[in-house]
Amino acid sequence: MDKEKKYDRQLRLWGDHGQAALEASRVCLVNVTATGTETLKNLILPGIGWFTIIDGGKVTGEDVGNNFFLERDSIGKSRAEMATECLLELNSDVRGDFIDENPEHLLEANPEFFRSFSCVIAAQMPERTLLTLASVLWDYGIPLLVCRSYGLIGYMRVVVKEHTVIESHPDNAHSDLRLDRPFPALAAYVDAIDMDSLSKKDHSHTPFPVILLKHLIQWRKEHEGDMPKNYKEKGVFKEMVRKGMWENEEGPGEPEENFEEAIRHTNTALVPTRIPSEIQTLFEDDGCKNLNAESSDFFVMTKALKEFAENEGKGALPLRGAIPDMFADSERYIQLQNIYRDQAKQDASVVASRVSQILSSIGRPSHCIPEEAIRLFCRNAAFLRVVRTRSLEEEYNPEKACVNEMGVQLENPDSEIALYIMLRAVDKFQQQYGRYPGYYDDQVEADIPKLKACMCGLLQEWSLTPYIKDEYVHEMCRYGGSELHSVAAFMGGAAAQEVIKLVTKQFVPFNNTYIYNAMNSSSATYTL
Repeated sequence: MDKEKKYDRQLRLWGDHGQAALEASRVCLVNVTATGTETLKNLILPGIGWFTIIDGGKVTGEDVGNNFFLERDSIGKSRAEMATECLLELNSDVRGDFIDENPEHLLEANPEFFRSFSCVIAAQMPERTLLTLASVLWDYGIPLLVCRSYGLIGYMRVVVKEHTVIESHPDNAHSDLRLDRPFPALAAYVDAIDMDSLSKKDHSHTPFPVILLKHLIQWRKEHEGDMPKNYKEKGVFKEMVRKGMWENEEGPGEPEENFEEAIRHTNTALVPTRIPSEIQTLFEDDGCKNLNAESSDFFVMTKALKEFAENEGKGALPLRGAIPDMFADSERYIQLQNIYRDQAKQDASVVASRVSQILSSIGRPSHCIPEEAIRLFCRNAAFLRVVRTRSLEEEYNPEKACVNEMGVQLENPDSEIALYIMLRAVDKFQQQYGRYPGYYDDQVEADIPKLKACMCGLLQEWSLTPYIKDEYVHEMCRYGGSELHSVAAFMGGAAAQEVIKLVTKQFVPFNNTYIYNAMNSSSATYTL
């Protein structure tokens, strides 16, 4: 099947270049669990390039009971091999292999093995082994996604030293029309249009940016060059635009739709052009200020962007070059679109020249960053993001734990942070007793005080005294370390989304902990 048809919907989300990044990715899953295989399923279907499964266990009846990718006939066989066979049937474009070995042994014998992956997914790993894996990947700069489901609780943790995002796809971005500071080509185009000499048809199909800029020029002449600033002034400005409508020859009739559109867009179109605070912060980032031959392309382009804003841009970023859909005739819409596109190309060309100069100054080939990458960077210059999470080592160190954040959240006894603490207590229990609390039916009641002691020990380490409901302790023991497939399926979908964000470098991953409470269908993210 043609890939454009096969992947049509997702191509609309992340484009050809996003799909190419996905198909070039290598993803590793450590441990075959229901959550882990559900995550891989949701990565294989959209077409990751390669996956590797590491698991030294054999398929049990319990595995078959909660994992759709392990069959009854597989009991006693390699879990990694059986899961790989089933998962490969989902998409013929994807390749995969498995390693039938205990992850802990592989980490000890060959930690370099993990260096080749784009992202590693760790499912249901014991705390000690997880911390070792996280440390290895942190040093290599490879993203780690920890995911697990435990009864009716889901947990994810993103661990990445530095993750740069060019295409963050914000939900509510304003159009970059530059009406407050029109560039020469736009000013000339608008000036050449005489609204009074237009036919009724042309008048009612004039693009709304032209209408707004015409009236804005008039407003600024009458107000010492100032823009409409407050609600009252914008109301007066809208009334000025409304008076520019023409009536029908027979008298008042239907209002001109393009003028109504201009009035609706007044508040957003007249937002002053300025550099967003997030981008100003990036300009002051050490990665931008202290470039060297090892610096990422992202920060080389950010440095060039800063120089552009301080010089040619006169305090503004490169023009995005896109205009929204609007009520207008095709001819003038295309003319206006081309004016914005041409100016965006000019701005990107200036940034490209600065990129070339910077690359030469740090000892790299002057054209090693493709022009298409620079144009993409300029189009998204207002939405750049850098995500840096804390390492797991810091989180698990009592002296560096985010105690204040947890203490504030625990003031609400129903906060999802209580579930995070219970999961940490469960891991402490497992480390101490070699099994999960309530794993054996006849020990559920006996394990309740033991788990509560583990929980109290954690709180004491953090010098926290808030009360955590006893019902949480009882529930954790009742779960007995089980995975429910419905929870695993939900977490697998959520985890796959985060992996796609990490490998395509599009959209912004959460920072850094996500808790899902299936008991009441609520969730929360925390920076821990």
